[in-house]
Amino acid sequence: NGIIHGGVGKVGFEPVQIKENIEALINDLRKAKPASAKGTYLKKIVLSTTMGAGIPIDQSSFEEK
Repeated sequence: NGIIHGGVGKVGFEPVQIKENIEALINDLRKAKPASAKGTYLKKIVLSTTMGAGIPIDQSSFEEK
């Protein structure tokens, strides 16, 4: 079981920039999936500020590239 934390934006970023960064991170994670990995690779995605509450993100809202 692994948890990945990654910065995807700063306060001054536009929402579109943050979405693009999240999509890039998700696509890179999907590409890094080992061939031997079975089942669901990304189970849950949650977006939060540094010390804030998390907001669950629907994975189907991101296209695979």
